[in-house]
Amino acid sequence: MRLAELVEGVLPSGFLLLPEWGALELRGLEYDSRKVKAGDGFFAFAGAKTDGRLYARQALERGAAAVFSELPAPAGFAGPWIEVEHGRRALARMSRRLYGAPDEALALTGVTGTNGKTTTVYAIDAMLRRAGRTTGMVGTILYRVAGDERPAVNTTPESLDLMRLMDEVRQAGGTHFSFEVSSHALALERVSGFSFSTAVFTNLTRDHLDFHGTMEEYFEAKQRLFLGAGGPPPRYAVINTDDEWGRRIRTETGTERLTYGLKNGADLKASNIEAGFGGLKFEVAHPGGRQRIESKLCGLINVYNLTAAFGAGLALGLTAGEAAAGLAACEAVPGRFERIDEGQPFLVAVDYAHTDDALRNTIKVARALNPKRVITLFGCGGDRDRAKRPLMGEAAAELSDFVVVTSDNPRSEDPLAIINDAMVGVRRTDTPHVVEPDREKAIRRAIGEAGPGDIVLLAGKGHETYQVLKDRTIAFDDREKARAILRGYGYARRAGE
Repeated sequence: MRLAELVEGVLPSGFLLLPEWGALELRGLEYDSRKVKAGDGFFAFAGAKTDGRLYARQALERGAAAVFSELPAPAGFAGPWIEVEHGRRALARMSRRLYGAPDEALALTGVTGTNGKTTTVYAIDAMLRRAGRTTGMVGTILYRVAGDERPAVNTTPESLDLMRLMDEVRQAGGTHFSFEVSSHALALERVSGFSFSTAVFTNLTRDHLDFHGTMEEYFEAKQRLFLGAGGPPPRYAVINTDDEWGRRIRTETGTERLTYGLKNGADLKASNIEAGFGGLKFEVAHPGGRQRIESKLCGLINVYNLTAAFGAGLALGLTAGEAAAGLAACEAVPGRFERIDEGQPFLVAVDYAHTDDALRNTIKVARALNPKRVITLFGCGGDRDRAKRPLMGEAAAELSDFVVVTSDNPRSEDPLAIINDAMVGVRRTDTPHVVEPDREKAIRRAIGEAGPGDIVLLAGKGHETYQVLKDRTIAFDDREKARAILRGYGYARRAGE
């Protein structure tokens, strides 16, 4: 595609595009200089840790036809340098043009919120596939492209990657694409100009304030999805109005709202909830009647996630019965209250909960199973919002019978300093607790504390298979560590169980 066509509407006022540059034919786009091929356009982003302009010459040497950046060219740069008004907004819109707007060919569903995004996206995709649709899905844990599963890279990838995935789904005869839309992606305009069929809001609790600064700014980032995020507003908005922030979500006149919750006034109201070790059963009153929902997922928080998915299913044209059948077929999401069973007389569950609200919800799921005791292990991430650490400590200690405070992904921070921040909240209670910075030893301590009928909750890392330290990233999976420790204690499932 000619460069002049790609950059329409993304150049700053006053920037003069030379005719010979505008006539260049671009074969593709890249933002990683190591992936550049002959004829590509390279985006040199101004990042928080590095300046993409440092790699522009490397991109040119690999055959890049032009470089795009918000910043001026470095001294002595010889190739075509195109200044754009906003780097990621430009990449989003140019990627969309390059791939022929696959978002318009697919029914695009974006799910945003602090907690529940992954489970809700999983459930939406399960409904659609159960109903015979060919789908794409992008989530924190994995990507699914017309049945092909791939490991996830980011919660919300760059726009170029999303367009490539959507194009694959379209080429495979796909009809739907569902993905998590993070607040970072919205604030940085990674989805600028996308055409959403349905937008879903789960909830908003304290998180990512190291990036957004305030809860208001965090909320406004989420709000962008419901006003179009630089593109047309979504046809449908599915909103949790039990959440105080959800009640503040604004939509455009042409968007049809479907509210959901457990309280009066919601368009989709869940009631008659039966929660147990085997999963959930409840009813949803909806504009067309009532529908019984059964699921393998546990806990009240998943009543919300499943009801959100049910609403998205209706918005996407499924019948209530089709949606319910898909939710019944949805397997447990990896790292979301994932049970580790080696035949031990107590339950071990691994969960991704890494905010105080998510931690409270997860412990409440455990409490609803009527255990003798709940033993909670948690840590807090380094280089992230410090203010939430004592809140997480207080949440864990208030609701648990025994707490093990450990390390999560400390990144560049001292693990003991992070733990000290969390201990401020733990000490507000008289709950018995221990501190063990070594996460593997901490898991052993938590499991060693458990007796018959107890629940051990390993919180924070969920599906992650690594731990990020100051000087390196190491292989670390809470699930595998727990299995090995349980086997070391002499527990082992018999073959076939």
